[in-house]
Amino acid sequence: MDIDFILQNISRHIQLDKTETDFFISILQSKKLKRKEFLLKQGDICKTENFIIKGCLRTYTIDENGFEHVVMFGIEDWWVGDLFSFLTQSPSTYYIDAIEESEILQIKKSDLDKLYERVPKFERFFRLILQNAFIAQQQRINQNLSFTAEQRYLDFITKHPNLEQRLSQKQVSAYLGITPVFLSMLRKKLSQK
Repeated sequence: MDIDFILQNISRHIQLDKTETDFFISILQSKKLKRKEFLLKQGDICKTENFIIKGCLRTYTIDENGFEHVVMFGIEDWWVGDLFSFLTQSPSTYYIDAIEESEILQIKKSDLDKLYERVPKFERFFRLILQNAFIAQQQRINQNLSFTAEQRYLDFITKHPNLEQRLSQKQVSAYLGITPVFLSMLRKKLSQK
């Protein structure tokens, strides 16, 4: 299990001693996902918080007409899961699947509760992670309400310059809230500028 990556992620926010590190490592579970394999399906309960070591995942819903709406993509060094389902142990409204072969490290809810008790620093760590996620979500909602499709696309490729090459046109358009045809026209227009 490659844990250096997750320890680097954690060290940006908190410092752990050897005993704390060892306990944290002891509760991690490694999981590999094949391309298109589900980490979570709508209606299931999210039982883990997940750190991406390698790969790309997406969190999305499917509406009554069968259209996908991508809420977020997760890549290396990101956390992914359905926080509401995880915390309340209620059915998820999301699907999470692997866009690429992926490797993740997981923490079960019961183990996370133990971690908070044994290493209280992790409450600070996850608070900071959640604050950042909340801010990003608020910005995304604001952009979806007030930005044009072109502005949303430009913001996406600016914030995530290498991500677009890993995604299909359909996935990018589902994230931006536009059709693949419109995205194609938008890309063509921007390339001519």
